[in-house]
Amino acid sequence: MAKVRAIVEQALKKMPTTLVTPEELRQAKALLLREMPLSEASVDSIAEGLIYRTEHELPLDEPTRAAHRYRELTAEQAQAAFASSVRPNDLVQVTEGPSPK
Repeated sequence: MAKVRAIVEQALKKMPTTLVTPEELRQAKALLLREMPLSEASVDSIAEGLIYRTEHELPLDEPTRAAHRYRELTAEQAQAAFASSVRPNDLVQVTEGPSPK
């Protein structure tokens, strides 16, 4: 488990100072865009999304607006967002289940 944590910590500490590659950015954008239709794939999830956006005073077409922002995102913007939002030195590790033997 310590080896995995070290790999994750190393990657997270590298991200605020290193731009993602064009391929990594393309893959991340594709993942985000693919998840959007799935998040509203049922009548219940559509209703929940509309209620959430109404309660939080967001535009009802926020998913469409977000998709446009995702498509236009640059590596520099992703790096800046990561640097301002993720604190690699403050990670918490939660382990569920029996101790490894």
